[in-house]
Amino acid sequence: MSEPSVASSRRREVGSASARSLLLTVLGEFVHPRHSSVWTATLLEALGSLGVEEKSARQALSRTASEELLVSSRHGRRVLWELTPAGAELLEEGTARIYGFLRERHPWDGRWLVLSVPIPETQRQLRHRLRTRLTWLGLGSPTSGLWVSPDATKAHDVHEVVRDLGLEAQAFAWVGPASGVGDESRLLADAWDLADVEDRYLGFLDAFATREAGSPADAFAAQVEMVQEWRRFPFLDPDLPGELLDHDWPGPRAGAAFHDRHAAWHAAAQAEWDRMDGAAGPRPSAT
Repeated sequence: MSEPSVASSRRREVGSASARSLLLTVLGEFVHPRHSSVWTATLLEALGSLGVEEKSARQALSRTASEELLVSSRHGRRVLWELTPAGAELLEEGTARIYGFLRERHPWDGRWLVLSVPIPETQRQLRHRLRTRLTWLGLGSPTSGLWVSPDATKAHDVHEVVRDLGLEAQAFAWVGPASGVGDESRLLADAWDLADVEDRYLGFLDAFATREAGSPADAFAAQVEMVQEWRRFPFLDPDLPGELLDHDWPGPRAGAAFHDRHAAWHAAAQAEWDRMDGAAGPRPSAT
């Protein structure tokens, strides 16, 4: 029996969860910046070029619509999709974080932000929501119920999360320098898996730092795949100050490569999107 092709193997790997994630990346890169609507056919072709089968692509659209991030309208036998205000806000916030991440280094004033917010194991959904939002802000949890960050300027954002989740009655937060008791390197190791983050950065550099795109279709795929990979890092990397890192951390090199490759591929990727969008036909005229 012959070996399966790379394309067919890739299609088997892209499940519904990954298809939804790729859909959000495509929307964030090509639909939201234009404040435009998009035909189903365009999205199916775009996702298909990234290894997503049509069934998974349609499921991703349906799921995203059920989350009230997209809304559809039927025009004859065709369906047009638009971002809802909630969807546009989500992508706006994500874009700001993704493209602002590691843009510049900040001097450290030596202060830590510490949050204590115990939540019982029985409230798993609440614990998950808190973890998701605090991780997005770059906080780490060295032990259950305790969150830390060397960026004291995030105190307002942390308070907002605590307030939104109704945890003000059981939470305490304070800011200040370490007292000298304990080992900060152990705190870092307990709060974040920095070895894994470093490996991911090195893998990102291997995959994209010198990648070339010989055609608009190649540029489209390369850009989406790179953004898809890069968008994970704000969840993984706390963007620690240089004073807390004991070696040449690859994060800044990966950030420079991300912005360099994105700039190199942008025009051709947009041209490929225009081709796919045009092939799907014109929008209905406003009445």
